[in-house]
Amino acid sequence: MKLFFYFTCIGILVSAIACQQKGIKVQEGKLDDSIRPWSENPAYWEFKGEPLLLLGATDNDNLFQQPNLKSHLDSLKAIGGNYIRNTMSDRDPGDLRAYATDDNGMYDLNLWNEAYWNQFDSLLQWTAQRDIIVQIEIWDRFDHSRKEWLSDPYHPANNINYSYEEAGLDSLYPNHPGANEQPFFYTVPALDDNSLLLDYQQSFVRKLLSHALEYDHVLYCIDNETKGEDEWAVYWAEFIKKEAGDKEIMLTQMWDDWDIKSDMHKRTLDHPERYDYIDMSQNSHNTGQLNGDNARFIFNYIHSNPRPVNSTKIYGSKTSPWTNRGIDDRHAVETFFRNIIGGFASSRFHRPPAGLGMSDPSIHALMSVRKLEEKIKFWEIDPRMDLLSGREANEAYCAAKEGERYLVYFPQGGEVSLDLSSLEGNASLQWLSIVDAEWLETSKISGGDTIQLSSPASSGSLALVVKE
Repeated sequence: MKLFFYFTCIGILVSAIACQQKGIKVQEGKLDDSIRPWSENPAYWEFKGEPLLLLGATDNDNLFQQPNLKSHLDSLKAIGGNYIRNTMSDRDPGDLRAYATDDNGMYDLNLWNEAYWNQFDSLLQWTAQRDIIVQIEIWDRFDHSRKEWLSDPYHPANNINYSYEEAGLDSLYPNHPGANEQPFFYTVPALDDNSLLLDYQQSFVRKLLSHALEYDHVLYCIDNETKGEDEWAVYWAEFIKKEAGDKEIMLTQMWDDWDIKSDMHKRTLDHPERYDYIDMSQNSHNTGQLNGDNARFIFNYIHSNPRPVNSTKIYGSKTSPWTNRGIDDRHAVETFFRNIIGGFASSRFHRPPAGLGMSDPSIHALMSVRKLEEKIKFWEIDPRMDLLSGREANEAYCAAKEGERYLVYFPQGGEVSLDLSSLEGNASLQWLSIVDAEWLETSKISGGDTIQLSSPASSGSLALVVKE
């Protein structure tokens, strides 16, 4: 028994040293199980020491406020989902607020509404139990403008803590929050230096972190699709990481510009020391080939210092406000698979009405990817559009480990040539229908040359070639 214990300890020590050499954090004699970029391929996430692809499709943004949360998480898990988005928002009818009220119904920004935080705790506990990764967005501009501002606890007329004059706030902010006119997002020292309001904001973030830092399955995002100033994001990035102390956390900022090549997005792309991953949700406002080309731009731009690229929101549904631009349900499904083929670390359908949420098309999309993962791991293949020829715009997309595995996605129908000159011997060709997540025909092929692939389904399919 003593000898067994000795060799076990030696094994643990060797494993710990190996993990430290790969950059995996080791704490208190055990491996750190936190979500982090995978040590062997930092374009993908690692959790509990294993690489994983994050997939999601849920029906709300502030999911912790959803009454049927536990069953919704069970449904997500059942279809292969392991990733949710959670804004800390409380603007929807029936939502709990973060702050308590007095007998007159006035908010006190020094007192917490424990029911709000208990719901947040439940989300963290239930997702941890199911190994579902949570991406938290701390601030959401839509909470603090237009009609939402009228009931906001930070509105001076709604709390006992300050006046309009003291807080530097107005009674109305009627324009779309994209106008970035709300002083709430200018409080930091490098901008308005509004220490009164900033103190309450800091208190909220500390309270949030006091709950979330207890868990290892949490990703942090400062804002929801902001057009705010860079100084705001820099301040909160430094504040959050300082508050996290010795706990290593993964943090990013989500910018609003639909042109993902813009200088706004480069605030994140150019600063890997500040932002541990990238959220490129707004690229889903671009359709077809442009959507795919933009993604390649991002990956090429960060090629020398790869990080996970998340898409926590994929827009598009029959009820989307942008259907006139082609941001419909077909676009959402196409974007989901372009993301996966293109090397994204996560892909999640946005909530209704702007997205598909958890619906038949999104359910089958998730199930299709999980069926593919039984035969091929996405971190083992790379985008290889050069292997396709005879291709029209948005007709097909390819990722491969040349000579071994090839995956070709057809958004609709189509026919392209696939270069298998590096594949020696025989291989299997299997087709997967994404409409119902069902395998179609399987055939035997030979490598060493170019083959023709003709999609058997006009509604979207995947061709998988695996060397035998």
